Amino acid sequence: MPAHRSRMAFEPMPPDLDINAVVESTPNFEFAMRITCESIDEHPLEQFEKLVLYQVVLSGRPLVIEGFQEYLDKRLFSERWLRETYSSKIEVVRDLNKKVNTSYTMGHYLQSLPLLARRMTPDDYTRKDRQRLYMKDIDCPKEWQDFLENLIPPSLFYLNDAPKDFRGPASRMSSLSGIPRTAEQEMIAPAGDLMSSLPASQRAENLMCYIGHEGTYTPAHQEMCASLGHNLMVNASGGGQENGQQTQPGSSIWLMTDNKDRHVVAEYWMSVLGHDIDIEDFFAPLHAWQIAPFRTWVVEQKPGDLILVPPLAAHQVWNRGSRTMKVAWNRTTVDTLELALRESLPHARMVCRDEQYKNKAIVYFTLEKYSKLLQGAPKMKHWVVDQLWQDFKRLFNMYKDILLSESFSQRKPEKSVEYHEYQSNVTCSFCRCNIFNRFLTCSGCADAQHLGEDLGPYDVCMDCYAMGRSCRCVSKLQWMEQFPIKQLTDRYDSWRRLIVTSEEARKQTTDMKEFKHKFPTFVVARGQAGRRSIAEICQEQLARRPWNDPQNPKPVNQRNQLLAKTNGKGKGNTKGNTNGTANGHGDGESDVDEDSPRKKRKFRPSSSRNPQGMNRCHVCQHLEMNWKLASCSNCDQNYCYGSLYRAFEIRPHEAMEKHHWLCPKCRKVCSCGGCQRDVNNKPYAPNFTVLGHDTSTVADPRSIEVLVDFRKSNLWWLKKFGGDDVHGRIAKRQQEAEDTDHARRAKLTAEGFKFETSPFDQANQLPNGYENSSAFDMPLDPSLMDGSFLTG
Repeated sequence: MPAHRSRMAFEPMPPDLDINAVVESTPNFEFAMRITCESIDEHPLEQFEKLVLYQVVLSGRPLVIEGFQEYLDKRLFSERWLRETYSSKIEVVRDLNKKVNTSYTMGHYLQSLPLLARRMTPDDYTRKDRQRLYMKDIDCPKEWQDFLENLIPPSLFYLNDAPKDFRGPASRMSSLSGIPRTAEQEMIAPAGDLMSSLPASQRAENLMCYIGHEGTYTPAHQEMCASLGHNLMVNASGGGQENGQQTQPGSSIWLMTDNKDRHVVAEYWMSVLGHDIDIEDFFAPLHAWQIAPFRTWVVEQKPGDLILVPPLAAHQVWNRGSRTMKVAWNRTTVDTLELALRESLPHARMVCRDEQYKNKAIVYFTLEKYSKLLQGAPKMKHWVVDQLWQDFKRLFNMYKDILLSESFSQRKPEKSVEYHEYQSNVTCSFCRCNIFNRFLTCSGCADAQHLGEDLGPYDVCMDCYAMGRSCRCVSKLQWMEQFPIKQLTDRYDSWRRLIVTSEEARKQTTDMKEFKHKFPTFVVARGQAGRRSIAEICQEQLARRPWNDPQNPKPVNQRNQLLAKTNGKGKGNTKGNTNGTANGHGDGESDVDEDSPRKKRKFRPSSSRNPQGMNRCHVCQHLEMNWKLASCSNCDQNYCYGSLYRAFEIRPHEAMEKHHWLCPKCRKVCSCGGCQRDVNNKPYAPNFTVLGHDTSTVADPRSIEVLVDFRKSNLWWLKKFGGDDVHGRIAKRQQEAEDTDHARRAKLTAEGFKFETSPFDQANQLPNGYENSSAFDMPLDPSLMDGSFLTG
């Protein structure tokens, strides 16, 4: 398929870039907020944790903690120690220019860094033959991990499961003696990283090291599964002689955005830069950030700087000098789980990004862990117990939504469900996301081979199948589950009883009926859903979609066969869409490139009766099988899912989940030529740019898409309404971001958070370099901190 949108090319940053001058001269650039290790050490750990909560999670802005170099063992965290200890260890190095991985020994790579950096001169740093070799995503040495675990405040460190003794900043005024304990002496407190709730064999290892030189970089991206990012620079070249070679001072330039601007950033990346930020393959040039319609936070990271990255905040990193060495990790919290289930995972599913964090499983196993702690909690007032209750209730609501999505139809319960004990390793063969419980597997493809390679069973998650993704068999897939459904519903009932009978419940409200209404029984929750679950959708689609024998595939399109039976005079586009599909299954829209400059021939639908089992799409007027069409509950109109997705931004499951679906014509928003003549009709104009994504390079090779060809863009529809008004769409995203942020703050205020004017809003009280900064324009609770937290 031809490119529909021009794509901005990669442009490296110059080695002599003065980032301070750039920030001063760019209106939307600001330095990120910094605090010092010394200031943290002057306050109780609880206050520091609240500051991180407000600044990074609730405000969605980065935070830099500087000064860790004074606490690090300089011998241990050195290039020399790493070279001597792991010199012969072979690591994977990414060649950023060629986009391939190569293997180097640690010693050879470290020795080559000064030479690689020297080649990046101000005169020829843009040459494409300059090597950019980045040793990224390598395992962190065990010695470094053990040291950092005792240094970093526990609530911020990797796989933290409970408060612990440590010796770093804030340790002087922290104590474990006041934290309540169960009879088994387990501390009753929230975990810092909910990944720790999973059994050890099921955890994703994300404590990684990154070693780079001048000109290496990490493309713009968001942290996986909306997790919280942490990046500590432990060492960098100092600019002197090392091992007989002259070095250049090492640092890294970070460009980051606000969490609340994530939709604005995504639209800007696609509509202006021509790239999809979810694919994570583009490093945006500096000038693209300078003209961007959102604020950019800038950090020049040096040794000892720990950067905390907000969930879903886009950021990219550029390494400078002869050497930078960093340790990075991610944490999963209740806040990040909510974002992951609501936003991050659906986006990852569209582009087939591997989900390593098992978010739904984390919800389940954390509830198991927290319920045992709360059952053993003494009846005493303590802030960590209160926080544990709040987290437990939020996790319970997430679990309710997960369980509802897994529920079969009550009118037609599924009788043939095969049990496969949960081992955490089942992933969707199409989107590669982790599957928590129910999924579909193809017995016909289980033993199939592709090009001589045995690929094993074809398992597809319910979300993908609802979107029309599957193996070439299309139907006759077998239901599988990894937990007995009674076990899951029993857990729901027991956790609900724990909530509604707790001392916490009696403290929260005097109206127990109202409180119980917030946590309904599962039967009541199903009745309140008001829509089909994703499992119900899959049940219906399995019954509607025809089976295609992969061993004896149909020679022609099923649609063409039916057209041939009706005198062979059907005037719809009868050419089978086999682009990325099999046997003509595919998008119901025309195969003509919507963005082609050629003048399209006017289409006149046949006046003859539609063949049995087929109808025309109201928008594109192409004959299609009924199972590939969404039928209105109010009129006789049908819409192909491709038109719904691109013209109206309605994904297949959003039409399927409604018991009574009203089409765009009935809702007076239809975009077709006939409906636009209706004075009461207001055609729907797409709000988002969809560039299209070819999943064939990452999905199982047996995969096909039978409802929507997701490689197609919606640019034709954008141009049809408003002439592809990029500025208007971005402005709308900006307004939505502000409205959402205000609503979120109002909700937090109602829940007891205190948003008052911070004393740091006054310019004369801000530290040097922040006089014109709005880093503090989101009011903070004055009890969180005083001026000593800030560098100056």
